[in-house]
This record gives sequence, C-alpha cells and structure tokens, in this order.
Amino acid sequence: MVSLLQILPAFIATAFLLALVPGQTVAMILRQAIVGGSKTAYTTLIGTSSALIIWGAASAVGLSQIFARSQSAYNLLKFAGVGFLTFLALQTLWSLRQEFGKFDYQGEVTTGFISAFRLGLITNLTNAKAAVFAVAFIPAFVPADFNLGWGIFLLSIVQAMTSASWYSFLVHMIGRATTTLARPKVRRALTAFSALGILFLAVTLLIASPR
Repeated sequence: MVSLLQILPAFIATAFLLALVPGQTVAMILRQAIVGGSKTAYTTLIGTSSALIIWGAASAVGLSQIFARSQSAYNLLKFAGVGFLTFLALQTLWSLRQEFGKFDYQGEVTTGFISAFRLGLITNLTNAKAAVFAVAFIPAFVPADFNLGWGIFLLSIVQAMTSASWYSFLVHMIGRATTTLARPKVRRALTAFSALGILFLAVTLLIASPR
C-alpha cells in the first residue's frame, strides 16, 4: 500500500491533465450546465465518474489476468494505446479547420436525475480516451509489488475523483465562463490544447516503465 501511495501524486497529476483536455465529456458537461443548470450538470457528472470506475473495474478483472502471464501482452496494449492517442491528437489538430474545432457538443440537453445520469454514464462508456486510459495507462502506474487488479481498480477511483473535482469547478464557474466559451477562437484554442495534451499522454505512456 505504501508503494501505491508514493505514486499517487504523479498519477493524480496525469489524471488531472486528462480531465483538462477538452473533448466530448467536458463539452457535454458544460452544455448541461449552461442550458440545464448546475443541478443537471452535477447529476451528469455522477454518471461520467461512475463510467470511469466501471472502465477501471473491467480493466482490473480482465487485464490483471492477462498481464500477470504475459509481458508481451502488456507491451502490445501499451504501444496500441500510444498509437491510438497519437492518432486522436492528429485528428483533433485536423479539426481546427472547423470554426469551433472539436470543442463543441451538438447533442440536446438532458434533464431529470435518471436521464442526466444516463447521459453522463453513456458518454464516458463510449469515450475512447477513457477506455485507453483505463486499459493501457493505469496499469503502468501500478507498482510491481502491488496486486495489479486492485491497483487498477483503486487508481480508477482516484481518477474519477480527480476528474469530478475539475468538472465540479467548471460547473461552479460556468456562469462567468459562458460568454468566453461561446467565442470560436476560445474553443479553437481549447481544441489545440486538447491535441497537445493527448500527445503528452501518448509520450508519457510510451516512456512508462514496464511492470
């Protein structure tokens, strides 16, 4: 447990960076807050956080068995994650040709506890970045002397709490930020930052030490 606690600062910083990167989740939460109000946005946030824990649990159950038997399987998934993140970053940069870049959400606002929660849950369950982080990134942070399955699951909870803290701050500040976020130049800048952030995650995963 001590070794896991030692890596927490670095992991929290990485999870926070992932939460900072604009994408479908943050755009959806902001739209929920702007149009549906804070209560709706917070309910949606519970759904997105729950999805991160579900991804972590799935990763813990499946990957802990695979990685315990094969270092090659771990390396294969690691490089696949690096490749996907790099592709995602380049795709995001390409979207800068559009007025708003990728930092926009075209769906309708969903209110009501069940509906808002379901929207957040489905959004992150279908979020490729969340999936890659759970199956290729979190395992790299689990110390070699710590149970891999439990390590992945516990760190997924930490990730959910970290992202929820950032999104809660955004929801709290949304009244002041609405006008700024409505500007195309601001959204394009956030899109560019998103691409750089994803590239940083790819490089970090690439140089992560094997278990």
